Amino acid sequence: MSGIFVTGTDTDCGKTQVTLGLMAALQGQGLTVLGMKPVASGCQEGQDGPRNADALALLAQGSRPVPYALVNPYALVPPIAPHIAAGQAGLSIELDPIVKAYRALAAQADWVIVEGVGGWRVPLGPTLSVSDLPQALELPVVMVTGLRLGCINHSLLTAESIGARGARLVGWVASHIDSSMLAREQNLATLAALIDAPCLGVVPHLADPTPEGVAAHLKVERLLDGVG
Repeated sequence: MSGIFVTGTDTDCGKTQVTLGLMAALQGQGLTVLGMKPVASGCQEGQDGPRNADALALLAQGSRPVPYALVNPYALVPPIAPHIAAGQAGLSIELDPIVKAYRALAAQADWVIVEGVGGWRVPLGPTLSVSDLPQALELPVVMVTGLRLGCINHSLLTAESIGARGARLVGWVASHIDSSMLAREQNLATLAALIDAPCLGVVPHLADPTPEGVAAHLKVERLLDGVG
């Protein structure tokens, strides 16, 4: 079994699209893959409890059916910072349920792709943050850079913090979320020169992205080499 943790430079930087694309790309290599989003805010109340659209997409893309609770152990309704949403619900986000859910998924697949919530340093509680999850799950990290004004600073700070927090950055993906961004190629060249990890792909601005469409822009072989 192998796995990676997908983090982002910010909220709405393209993490879920890239996570789904990585799942599809690995499945295209003949591997069984499951997705996980340990913590999600902005969930919708349903007959079976709160459900998150991103987590449902990961569940649907998985190579086999698994219980929703394994994919998304902490489903929080308010569309706000997860530690605040958890506090309002009277919950405490803890590592143990997340680790147990991950191990249950890992026992059923060749790869598990774990998507974070928000950016790398988003708090999950008084002493817990997103950046603690890769170490607890023993996973290397892929960073998703949302291509827009300010992305160089956000990317370099995130990459620096990943290393400082004891995690291993095995690659990064650029997601073209701002179709009107100026000097796109120059920004990409700067990021490639300054980030000490390989670029795993550049996803263009897609009007109707699908996992397979995103996968076509990813260099999954580089990921397999980096993790191996």
